[in-house]
Amino acid sequence: MKLGIDIGGTKTEVVAVIDGEVIHRATEPTGYGAKAVVESVLHVAEQVRILCDQPFSAFDSIGAGIPGRVDHRTGEVSHAVNLGFESLQLGSKLSDLMGAPVNVDNDVNAAALGAYRWLDPTNENTNSLMAYLNLGTGLAAGLVSNGAIWRGSNGVAGEIGHIPFQSGGALCPCGQRGCLETVASGSAISRSWPTSNPLPALALSIAAQNGEPRANDVLNDLYKGTAAAVRVLALAAGVGTVVIGGGLTALGPQLLTGIKRALDQTSSESNFIASLDLSGHVSLLPRTYPAAAVGASLIGSQSNLHAKGRIQPAWP
Repeated sequence: MKLGIDIGGTKTEVVAVIDGEVIHRATEPTGYGAKAVVESVLHVAEQVRILCDQPFSAFDSIGAGIPGRVDHRTGEVSHAVNLGFESLQLGSKLSDLMGAPVNVDNDVNAAALGAYRWLDPTNENTNSLMAYLNLGTGLAAGLVSNGAIWRGSNGVAGEIGHIPFQSGGALCPCGQRGCLETVASGSAISRSWPTSNPLPALALSIAAQNGEPRANDVLNDLYKGTAAAVRVLALAAGVGTVVIGGGLTALGPQLLTGIKRALDQTSSESNFIASLDLSGHVSLLPRTYPAAAVGASLIGSQSNLHAKGRIQPAWP
């Protein structure tokens, strides 16, 4: 039995998992600030622990995924601006309070592991490279190779949102212009389609359905930018499957349809791209599946295996 913790900007979700199946699940709003975040985690984790009728020390592993820059080796989290703190030794803090080791990683990496488990519940396809493409406020990918997170030699594998896409495009938070994130993300939609609706993507979708040309242009930019991200993953990293998740999946099936249409458009112009059948290797993660929480439970399990020498990764 494993415990997975997904710490988001608005909610914290905790799941208990056995053989990849969620047996207990609880959610509550995430506090703001380092102390409040830790308290939120402890409170919701305690709910799941009680449901399991076990102490935290009885879980085979405990893992947590969180936004921000995360040192997965030490459990330190920094630059978690949406959570209200600059730096926090989250791993050691939770380990001390829960009386059991807690391993911490970036939320996109956690969701990537969860998406991998969703895609291959039996974990039989061990010779594979999969990408989880997160379309949220920003754009980033998590890579899973042979069932384990692939970080690259510099630890930033998957940060494809900061690859320039449009010459002279919008200014990206990274300092460059025209990055993929500036056209294929929630922030890109908010900038291109200002609205008072708390769900800008849905407001954009409704406007497009009502025939507003500008709304269709923004949606098509989203589809084309995401399709470009898929091509980058396939061509640069050799990814065989891309699973799309994140807040923009609220757009529903039209999101996948639009992305596949953009991929097929490029395939019609290039026999080489057509030979890769990219649109046939892209899927949409169900919004009801707690990928980040399930993946977080696997982060803890992987860390334990590394510590025991049972997994020898080819990357730092």
